[in-house]
Amino acid sequence: MRTGGCRWPLPEARGVMAAARAEAEAEAQAAVTALAVSVRDFVTGQQDGRAAEVAAGLKDGSWTVLQLVEALGFCLENTDPRVRGRGMQLLSQVLLECYSVLQEKEVLHLVLFYENRLQDHHLVIPSVLQGLRALSMCEVLSPGLAVSVLKAIFQEVHVQSLLQLDRHTVYSIITNFMGTREEELKGLGADFTFGFIQVMDGEKDPRNLLVAFQIVRDLIAKNYALGPFVEELFEVTSCYFPIDFTPPPNDPHGIQREDLILSLRAVLASTPQFAEFLLPLLIEKMDSDLQSAKLDALQTLTACCAIYGQKELQEFLPSLWSSLRREVFQTASEKVEAESLAALHALSACLSRSVLSSDTEDLLDSFLSSILQDCRHHLCEPDMKLVWPSAKILQAAAGASLRACHHITRSVLPLLLEQYTKHPQSSQRRTILEMLLGFLELQQKWGHVEEEESTLLSLQAPVCSVVFSALTDPSVQLQLVGIRALTVLGSLRGFLSPSDLELVVDHLIRLALCEEDSQSSEAAMEAAGSLAPIYPKVFSGRMVPRLEEELQSEQEEESSCDRCSLRQRCLQALAAVSTHTSIVRETVPVLLQHLRKVQKGSDAGSAQDIISVCQSLHRVALRCQQDAESCWYYHQAVVPCLLAMAVQAAMQESTHPPLGKALLQEEVLAAMVPVISAATTHLSPELAAQSVSHVVPLFLNGEVSFLPQNSFPCSFQPFQDGECLEAQRRLVALLMAFVCSLPRNVAIPQQEWLLRELLALSCSCNCPFTATTAAKCFAGLVNKHPAGQQLDEILQLAVNRIEPGLAEGLHRTQALTLLLWVTKALVLRYHPLSSHLTDKLLGLLSDTELGPAAADGFSLLMAESPDVLHKGCHADVRIMFRQRFFTDNVPKLVQGFHGAGPDVKANYLKGLSHVLNHLPKPVLVTELPTLLSLLLEALSCSDRVVQLSTLSCLQPLLLEAPQIMSLHVDTLVTKFLSLASSPTMAVRIAALRCANALTSLPTIVVSAAAAAWCLLLHVEGQGGASLCPGDSQHPALSLRALFAYSCSHTKLELSGHWPSLWMTRRGWCGRKRWQHGGNGECMWLQLLGHWRVCDLADGTISVPVGSFWAAQAGECPASPPDADRRSDQPPDTPPYYGPSEPSYCPVCQGWSLEAGRQHAQCDTFSAPPAGRELCHL
Repeated sequence: MRTGGCRWPLPEARGVMAAARAEAEAEAQAAVTALAVSVRDFVTGQQDGRAAEVAAGLKDGSWTVLQLVEALGFCLENTDPRVRGRGMQLLSQVLLECYSVLQEKEVLHLVLFYENRLQDHHLVIPSVLQGLRALSMCEVLSPGLAVSVLKAIFQEVHVQSLLQLDRHTVYSIITNFMGTREEELKGLGADFTFGFIQVMDGEKDPRNLLVAFQIVRDLIAKNYALGPFVEELFEVTSCYFPIDFTPPPNDPHGIQREDLILSLRAVLASTPQFAEFLLPLLIEKMDSDLQSAKLDALQTLTACCAIYGQKELQEFLPSLWSSLRREVFQTASEKVEAESLAALHALSACLSRSVLSSDTEDLLDSFLSSILQDCRHHLCEPDMKLVWPSAKILQAAAGASLRACHHITRSVLPLLLEQYTKHPQSSQRRTILEMLLGFLELQQKWGHVEEEESTLLSLQAPVCSVVFSALTDPSVQLQLVGIRALTVLGSLRGFLSPSDLELVVDHLIRLALCEEDSQSSEAAMEAAGSLAPIYPKVFSGRMVPRLEEELQSEQEEESSCDRCSLRQRCLQALAAVSTHTSIVRETVPVLLQHLRKVQKGSDAGSAQDIISVCQSLHRVALRCQQDAESCWYYHQAVVPCLLAMAVQAAMQESTHPPLGKALLQEEVLAAMVPVISAATTHLSPELAAQSVSHVVPLFLNGEVSFLPQNSFPCSFQPFQDGECLEAQRRLVALLMAFVCSLPRNVAIPQQEWLLRELLALSCSCNCPFTATTAAKCFAGLVNKHPAGQQLDEILQLAVNRIEPGLAEGLHRTQALTLLLWVTKALVLRYHPLSSHLTDKLLGLLSDTELGPAAADGFSLLMAESPDVLHKGCHADVRIMFRQRFFTDNVPKLVQGFHGAGPDVKANYLKGLSHVLNHLPKPVLVTELPTLLSLLLEALSCSDRVVQLSTLSCLQPLLLEAPQIMSLHVDTLVTKFLSLASSPTMAVRIAALRCANALTSLPTIVVSAAAAAWCLLLHVEGQGGASLCPGDSQHPALSLRALFAYSCSHTKLELSGHWPSLWMTRRGWCGRKRWQHGGNGECMWLQLLGHWRVCDLADGTISVPVGSFWAAQAGECPASPPDADRRSDQPPDTPPYYGPSEPSYCPVCQGWSLEAGRQHAQCDTFSAPPAGRELCHL
């Protein structure tokens, strides 16, 4: 209805609106009632879950903060502080959940309310602080409130009387405000710093200290005013230095001592204002007897030098130098020495950075002068104790800056050159030259020689003379130092003259080829490789021709052995010097020319020469991989040449059998494989495609036009049938090396045809070498083949070939080889067919003929292949493929073992041990409890491969899973000692290593089980009466005498003193041939044909190095009872021992010694004394 242009609501509408208002009021009243109920339940009913309900209602608008505070009125005004605390706790918990939805006015009123509550009872304060922490995170906090809150906390709260969590809350409030209200807090000036000092003073909890240290760092880094409180701030933090915190076991917080050390160090080294207080403290701690305090002080000093200047250091330099000098000169700790030198280096660097004015003293000059005054004269005493500490100090100071280097070397280098001339002994000259080398390496650090300032350049002639004289000295050790010095001099551009460079090359050639000691030869070759990229023209023009001349010369006066050794060194030197593209272009033709020369032979020597050339070519190929230009040149020069020589030799095999026979031997072809592979793997896809377009047609179509010297007597058809083509088929190994090393994105021409030919050859060829290489080549291509119908068809053809071949016929072994390699190719790329092929392989373990080979195949599946199917040749290798193979197939292996017959159980054990041996150890440890029983059973298997693989698997587990292995220690000891006498040396070595690993188990676990056997593990050898042969001065240690002693005591008695020998892991000093015993055991030893019993604790017996291990320091094992000696025996004769062998003892049901007469020889077994119970071994 319209009236006078106005719109009036209808009566019905007015009724609806009134009802809505009433309903809203009812809902609001209901919400308030629900809020009141929740508050009451939380406060009085101790229902903590109500806080989350209240916070949810606040977020969805069911009530406001004001309504919540009103609802809390009854408890906030309660006279009981516990009730008030519960009310504040509810409000604070809600604010922590809802601080982001609060309005500015709400935050203002809440802040004022909470500040007032800081004066409440101490039971209420923790909840108040939690509320303030929530408010400190509000973005709508009004200006000035942050300062107000902190002032209130500083004035009203005694923070260090609070619990750890509440103190942490205060630190969090400060951290929050420093992150969001920095300018406001800086307005407080030094009052803020003083307030924080009061808060932190006395803090002890490491969790809080980490936060407090961070706050101090921020105070300094963000330039808060410290005012007059610098010393107070230093004192409140430095009182924790050095940190001596040790985390409790199973600490859930994960705070380590190192965390606190680094955090405190960052504080102390954060400002130069602390220097006047910190440096005396550091000097005091450096004088401490506690090594950890020394190290902490030295590391802190090093950190401080990064921000200090000479102003801060000037007063304390003499004291610092005195402390550092003492630590380097007198310490017995390498760590302390290293940190002292690092601190000295940092001091020198700090003084070097200082900008000098005309009226300022050069502290660096005076500091270095003090160092030279105290250390320089020690360099004149190369045989004395302080010569090396002095050299290290001077080098540490000189390495800090170019200015420091000039100052030190100007004084030291002439002195060292003079001392080298004065001391004629090689050992003394070596010491002097090593010190000189240290200073030369410092010059190398700065990269070049400056003519105006460099002391080294002015001493060019004497330095070169000293180094060259060292190269001609008979002492090998002096030669090695001279070679190192020569390398450093050569790296200093502009230092060596052209005539010096020629002399350098001549020396290197002489050392590499003519020096009898292999160390000097290898070092010379390494030096040539380092210098060749710097002076490529000199080395390619002088060294390479000399090496080529030596290779081509035939000197009749030299023996064939010497000539062979010289050729080997020439080849190695050519490879070593091939470190520059221009040199590679010189060395590769020389190597290939020599290969053409030696490949015409047919004897074993020619084969070895070819292998040597291939090894050198391989080293050159690896060096060329880093440079694309060198890589392509090498590939073009080497790969066609090798293929041409191999094809030529294969064609001559049928017409002229003696010619080229060496080149077709399996070991020679195997040596050529890595050469071709390394020459191919790093080619760009474009160049690789260009090369593959020639190589594949060579093998499929006989296209030889791209090969050098391609006038062959017949066609090349390696995939054709016929006995006369057997030699050609062997060259499939070279095809494998090439195509399996190509990048995955390079298309292979006629790939399907090639795969079919390889498949047929791998299944039908009678030559195992050819069949295997064909199978590997097929597998390598399948692994990289894109997924799709074409791959499925190829794999189906392979399965159709494999299954009949495995069933019967003359080629079962070839079919198994193909199965293994195809399975590996598919396992690596997670192809679905891999499960089917693996099941087929598992089924072959029960085959009496192929079972052992199939078991060995599991090693092939899990191990890294050196020539194909690895990441280096771009194979498709998925991560964790071993773990997946383990998960899928080990349960089947275990099930098959339990269901297999006794004649094939060993096959399952062998397969299992191969899988476990190649599994990552963390994975194996988790599965160990279920598999250990099978591993122990595998140790009893007669197959040597199973034994060796299982031992290799168990050795790391003894160290990584001691708790599990300890449960089976008796069985392990018995089996290890049984295998220690295996006829196979590798098994014996592995068993002894495992026995050695047993010593890492707890003493109580090992001692009872191993007491009677421990001596056998502490004598190195292969068994027998005298395992450590002596000489005229130091007779042998008689094992049988020691063994006889063990057999004269019960197991219980032996466990009282032999475990001290058993449980040791400290070996004899390797620098001396003989050492005195010191483990407190009485032993029978054979000395110059006479028996003597002595206590080794007296140090009266000398025994060979490595014969047994000494006991741990501080052990006092029981000595054998004196009752064992008969009263009628003279002191220097043994007990009543007879010349009989050990036999089975029915008393203890173990091996013991029979009774006998007086011994006729020194190292025979004997019976125990009368009345003594035989021990069980």
